[in-house]
Amino acid sequence: MSIDWKAAAKQHQAAYVDDLTKLIAIESVRDDTKKTADAPLGPGPAQALQAFLQMAERDGFKTTNLDNLAGFVEYGEGDETIAILAHVDVMPAGEGWSTEPFTLTEKDGNLYGRGTSDDKGPALACYYGLKILKEQGIKLNKKVRFILGTDEESNWTGMTHYFKTQPEPTMGFSPDAEFPLINGEKGNVSFTLTTQGSNGSQYRLNHFSAGLRENMVPRDAQAVVETDDNEALVSAFTAFLDEAPVTGDVHIDTDGVHFHVIGKAAHGMEPKNGINAGTYLASFLKTLSFGGDARAFVELLGGDLHDDSRVHKLGLAFTDKIMGDLTMNVGVMDFDAGKPGKIVLNFRYPKGMTADDIQAKLTEVAQQNQFELSKGREMVPHYVDPKDPIVTTLMGAYREMTGNDAAKPEVVGGGTYGRLMKRGVAFGALFMDHTPDTMHQVDEFQPISDLMMAMAIYGRSIEALANELPE
Repeated sequence: MSIDWKAAAKQHQAAYVDDLTKLIAIESVRDDTKKTADAPLGPGPAQALQAFLQMAERDGFKTTNLDNLAGFVEYGEGDETIAILAHVDVMPAGEGWSTEPFTLTEKDGNLYGRGTSDDKGPALACYYGLKILKEQGIKLNKKVRFILGTDEESNWTGMTHYFKTQPEPTMGFSPDAEFPLINGEKGNVSFTLTTQGSNGSQYRLNHFSAGLRENMVPRDAQAVVETDDNEALVSAFTAFLDEAPVTGDVHIDTDGVHFHVIGKAAHGMEPKNGINAGTYLASFLKTLSFGGDARAFVELLGGDLHDDSRVHKLGLAFTDKIMGDLTMNVGVMDFDAGKPGKIVLNFRYPKGMTADDIQAKLTEVAQQNQFELSKGREMVPHYVDPKDPIVTTLMGAYREMTGNDAAKPEVVGGGTYGRLMKRGVAFGALFMDHTPDTMHQVDEFQPISDLMMAMAIYGRSIEALANELPE
């Protein structure tokens, strides 16, 4: 029995949008301050997981909830298991949206809302591909597990829990990136520089903050500075805004001069797509005569770390001919006078470079500025041979549905669940040739036509992996 996948996707569009509306409405941002025994990552991720599994139960699938940390939908039979790894958590919305971030809004054929592109929209499109196979009565010769994580945007506690408690899948893909296919992902590691918050006298940095997550280019930055000549400082900042590629505002209050800079948010895997409000604000503040840790904080942020995603200033620039450039995102910046502050740097590094190489250089930086350095979670580079059947089968389904025979797999700086399997790849759902990447940004969206095409590609891909995959 042959399925007309594009027609089947179109028939399911209304139901898909209705289900996506329910998922987008759940603010599934990890929040450890609200965690409970029943919601170990906060209420939002648990609610989104439950909602997704309830949709699958409604459709007659067997589901399993693993302690509200992860869950899965299962279909098909066989000794081999093909995994589809998606996530229901989202990044914080941040400021500057033209729509309500947790209300699915359709405008000009586009669906707006936090998670429409990363990853609720693609995950649901992929699930609907599996749903169509079940509705059509297509027998699958391999077991398919559609696995849902709840904190992909932080430290993968949910998916780690799955792999600790369940058998490892044979192979699979993650619908959490872009088409045509990603068979290589750079290494991913973050480092935190910590300062104690000492200050000077002529200028005093009372507060500085920017960034919501380490893997997100900060859109907003704020600072409060005390000085004897507030008007001169306001005038200097206004002149700075006239020249810099950012906007902002400034006002004087009883506790000093308040600065606000607005840049452009972007996914941390490619900082050049954003404008880092934090480092731009620091580039202005470093012209002032701060002292102590405040001086070191703004000089580092506004100097060696500013506007240098390829890390030339620190001497870490590196490129691999297959995996591309080492990149750095200055993701989180916090300083309060007299209290420990921090700078969190996220690096995406190709093979040929190691986290130890990065740490050695940052150790020098920390010592020069009297900061402390700590290393966060690391994921090493991941690569699947483009000749592997998992790659060739998925590429075949993509070409069949799109007619794009020239498409080739690629390597990116993003990190997806696909790297958790030796034969794991990332597969859609963003069509980069005609749709901008708005993941981790304000006004995140996906065209409904793209999501319907993704549904068709995913359905055909699951069918091919389960029943046609070469040995």
